[in-house]
Amino acid sequence: MPLIISVPQQELYDESTNTIIEVPSKKLVLEHSLVSISKWEAKWHKPYLPHPNSTKKSAAKTKDELRDYVRCMTIGDNVDPMVYMGLTRKNYATIEKYINDPMSATTINQPNQKRGSDVVTSELIYYWMTALSIPFQPCEKWHLNRLLKLIEVCAIKNQPPKKMSQRSIANRNHSLNAARRAKHHSRG
Repeated sequence: MPLIISVPQQELYDESTNTIIEVPSKKLVLEHSLVSISKWEAKWHKPYLPHPNSTKKSAAKTKDELRDYVRCMTIGDNVDPMVYMGLTRKNYATIEKYINDPMSATTINQPNQKRGSDVVTSELIYYWMTALSIPFQPCEKWHLNRLLKLIEVCAIKNQPPKKMSQRSIANRNHSLNAARRAKHHSRG
């Protein structure tokens, strides 16, 4: 689901050239997706997502990098580059809320789940999609958090079943034997 934001018309002062810059008003349609991240990483040559073992919500980015990610998120062409200079704090807060939205009702409760140590890049996500037979179209344009949740679910469902402990096997057999004895009215 894309996000629609409105950038207000405004005048900005450019200190380097000592001029006033006119920023036109514009509605932007944004999509936080694998495609957006791929575009951004191709330009900046670094991973968009934070390292999996990092405690930070998002990797530290400069103002220019954040502004450029919004450009990469934009669906459609012919957007005056000055529009991105006019993004307000409210616009950025709305975008951040959208990026952090889980976009899924699925919750995964797996105790002792180890986090990977790989740096997650768009290529690694494409690899996961390939390995799990998740089609690129339309999934690469889904909200990224929804796609990552699908990848996580597929990875869990593709794991071999866990072996039962000797105690669990004994308890299960005891229950099955008790049920059979009750069904056939026998003592053993």
